[in-house]
Formats: sequence, structure tokens, C-alpha cells
Amino acid sequence: MLAMARKTIVNQVITLFLFFSFFCVVPLNLVAGNHTSSSTDKDHGKKEEPNIGKMIMEHVTDSYEWHFFSVGEHHVSLSLPVILYDQGHWMVFSSSRLEHGQASYKGYYVADGGPNIGKLVRKDADGKEVPPQLDISITKTVFAIFLDALLVIIIFLSIAKSYRKRKGQAPKGLQSFMEPLVLFIRDDVAKDSIGEEKYERYLPYLMTLFFFILFSNLVGIFPFFPGGANVTGNIAVTGIMALFTFVITTVSGNKHYWKDIFNTPGVPWWLKFPIPLMPFVEVMGIFTKPFVLMVRLFANMVSGHIVLAGFISLIFIFGKFGVGMAYGVSVFSIAFAIFLDLLEVLIAFIQAYVFVLLSALYFGMATEVPNHH
Repeated sequence: MLAMARKTIVNQVITLFLFFSFFCVVPLNLVAGNHTSSSTDKDHGKKEEPNIGKMIMEHVTDSYEWHFFSVGEHHVSLSLPVILYDQGHWMVFSSSRLEHGQASYKGYYVADGGPNIGKLVRKDADGKEVPPQLDISITKTVFAIFLDALLVIIIFLSIAKSYRKRKGQAPKGLQSFMEPLVLFIRDDVAKDSIGEEKYERYLPYLMTLFFFILFSNLVGIFPFFPGGANVTGNIAVTGIMALFTFVITTVSGNKHYWKDIFNTPGVPWWLKFPIPLMPFVEVMGIFTKPFVLMVRLFANMVSGHIVLAGFISLIFIFGKFGVGMAYGVSVFSIAFAIFLDLLEVLIAFIQAYVFVLLSALYFGMATEVPNHH
């Protein structure tokens, strides 16, 4: 039995390796063909090398289309609507007008570098790149948010329907997978951090937050549509979630919470009134807590995508020495990519848990009532 188990594990590892080799290396080589010109440079007689840094930045930044794959010069992608307000009027058009960033539409084009990389800009009278006054386009990240939210809604509506049909029975199928996660957030996060008397009013928000972050992280790991979008690796997304936590914490704060901020107990009086050091530190803490929430999730998710893209890019870097070298390096690159992807699955759960746990702790501190003996 032990030998059979070992054989099964080996077969699964080989199958996983072949899957990544075919579905990651082959499409990425096709994509690389779009960045590498086959024409010869007239001045140096060398082939144009792929811009690895640009490829990685295009992978982690937002875009106005959902690119699937490229075959030579032909791109297969989903064009998304562009909605701009600039110079006193609105403009709505399809991102296909931009021809995958190679063309402009009414003077607007996708910046190829600098601080506006990946964003629509236009040139002013001085020749400087100027972004539009308002850009509310349905970008890849926005579209992925809609898909992830729809996925959460569909899953939990189906689970709720199953609970109604199977009332009093043991969970089955998707219920048995989701129920431990729901109970974990309720009992080990909300109750322990906020308290049994007050946790229920915050539980819907914490549940929504946890499963949205979790599904966004997991779907983002999958390299094909509807996966591949770096939702939680976008600081605007993590910033909005941190802002919600900040607003709920501030509104929920009771008189003891605000009293402890401006008159911290256990601190020498001269650090509170003549020299208001502690009140200053506590007030700064009100804003640094959500800031840490925002940056932690963003940095962890975007760094994972960058490192993964870096491993895959080794294939193209060594590919300039020959096709054999590229495929030789691809064995190690894909092996590291598989390991990193499995690690990303664990990180997806950990980051969702940490974000929700810290939010619950902030709610608990804001509503805590001290016990007087």
C-alpha cells in the first residue's frame, strides 16, 4: 500500500509538471514571440531582445483589455469599454480602437513607460503626457472584481439553498468544504476578537471580506480566463477594503475607545498634556492601521506575481543563447513555478485570514468596554 501511495504521488507530480509545461511554457513562448522581433537590426545586426522588465510590469499592472494569447502578430483578447471624462466632455469607446496599445484614439494612447505606464494619456501643448481628468473604464481588474463577486454570490446562494433543502442533515458536497471556513471565521475570528455579545453585527462584513479576498487570490493564480487578474495586487482595491474597515472602526468607536486615545491609561501625565506625545501617537495609529492593512495585502500578492513572472522569464533570457538552452532552463523554471504556485495557494488563505483578523481586532478594540473591579 505504501509503494502504491508513493507511485500515485509521483504520477501526480509528473502530471502536474507536464500540465504546467504545456499550458504555461507554450503560451508564454507564443507571447514572447510578440515581444521579440524576428527582423534584424540594421545598425547592429542583432535580433531584438525581449524586454523582460516590461513583460513583468504588463503582467502585474491593470489593462484596458483581457489578453488571452498571441500567435505571431495576431492577438486574441477581450476588448473592454473605455469611459473617460476629459476637456469638458465624455468619451466611451471600445479598447479595440487602441489596437492592443499600438494605436491612439482621438489623441489618447496607452503610456508605454514612466509613472503613467499602462494608463491612457494624451500629450498637452508642451508634449507632456497628461492623464484624463476622470477614467472610470471597465478595466481588467474591474471586470475581474465583478466576476469574483458574482462567483461569491453564486456559491453562497447555492449553499443557502442546499441548507434549506437538507435542513438538519449533515453537509454534503460544496457545503462540507465551505462550512468549516464559515465556522472558523465566526468562532475563531469574530467571536474571539470582538466578543460574543457584539460579533454578529460585524460578521456579514467579515465573511464577505474573507471570501472575496480568498476567491480573488485563488482565481488570480489560475493563468487562464477568468483567472490571471491581479485583483488584490492592485493597491486601489486593497485601499478601498482598508477604507471600509477604517470607517466601520471609527463609527463603531465608543467613548472608552476615544478616551483611551486622547487620555491613554498607564502613561505618565507629562506625556499626555504638557507634551502630547501619546495622544499624537494614538491618533496616528488610527490611520496607520488601515494603511498597514492596505499595503500588506497588496505587497504580498503583487510580489508573488512578480517572482513567478521572473522565473518564467528565465526561459526567454536564456533563449537568446539557443532553443535548446531555453528548453533546458524551462525544466527548472517550471519546477520553481509549480512550487511557487502551490505556495501562492497557501498565501491566498493566509492573507485573507490576516486581513479579516486584523479588521476584527480593530472592531473589538473600538467596542471594548473595560471591566472595573
